[in-house]
Amino acid sequence: MQTRNKIFEDVSQLMTNAMGVAQGAKDEAENAAKSMMDRWLADREFVTREEFDAVRLMAQKAREENTSLLARIEALEAAKKPAAKKTTAKKK
Repeated sequence: MQTRNKIFEDVSQLMTNAMGVAQGAKDEAENAAKSMMDRWLADREFVTREEFDAVRLMAQKAREENTSLLARIEALEAAKKPAAKKTTAKKK
C-alpha cells in the first residue's frame, strides 16, 4: 500500500512541477508579447493620453479666446457704424 502512495505522491509532485513550469512559460510569453507591443507602439509615434489632453485643453482655450475676440470685434464694428453714418451725413 505504501508503494502506491509513493507513486501517487510522485505523480502529484510531477504535476505540481509541470504546472509551475507552465505558469512560468505563460508569464514569459505575456512579457514578450507586451514588450513587442510596446516597441511597435513606440515605433508608430502615437501620442500619450497626457499629451492628447494637454493639446485638447489648449484648443479649448483658443476657441474660447476666439469667441471672446469675435464678440469684441463685432461690438467695435457696431460702434463704428453709427459714427461713420454721422460723418457721411455731415459731409453732405
